[in-house]
Amino acid sequence: MGRTHLLVLAFGSALCCMSVPTVAQQPENPLASLNFLVGDWQGEGGREPGQGTGDFSFQPDLQRRVLVRRNEAHYPATATKPAYDHTDLMVVYSEVPGQPLKAIYFDNEGHVIRYAVSVLGGGDTATFLSDASLSTPRFRLTYRKLSADRVSGLFEIAPPGKPEAFSRYVEWAARRR
Repeated sequence: MGRTHLLVLAFGSALCCMSVPTVAQQPENPLASLNFLVGDWQGEGGREPGQGTGDFSFQPDLQRRVLVRRNEAHYPATATKPAYDHTDLMVVYSEVPGQPLKAIYFDNEGHVIRYAVSVLGGGDTATFLSDASLSTPRFRLTYRKLSADRVSGLFEIAPPGKPEAFSRYVEWAARRR
């Protein structure tokens, strides 16, 4: 049985005390259900006009307390749109042990999305679902394990007030590097 150590932190002139569990008391990793996503991934684009290219990674951080996704996509110019780059950062975390995982997403376009995360299909499918709202779109991001080194992704958007009327925004496949 592990012991609890007392950690005393000084913040300015105030002291803060907290109980820090030893390794034997650390809870099971709540992010383990997303292990199939951990790694560095390269998009398998067809390089056709209008198709983007990109890379993303899912890496554990903070002693495996969070999973950080970094994504970068590059879209070539088309007849109607100039070329552009999209970057984003998403942090997956467990707020309350035993409750569904959560995630928060930020991108270079100024979007912030909060997701509830569920893992289905025997651990082969992860779905990130934002809350329904009458005034804002709803988002659904789904990753499916295709093999040990391949995943597919689908990002869908539902219009405000129609939380289940999702339509595909972007879809991709990626290979682990």
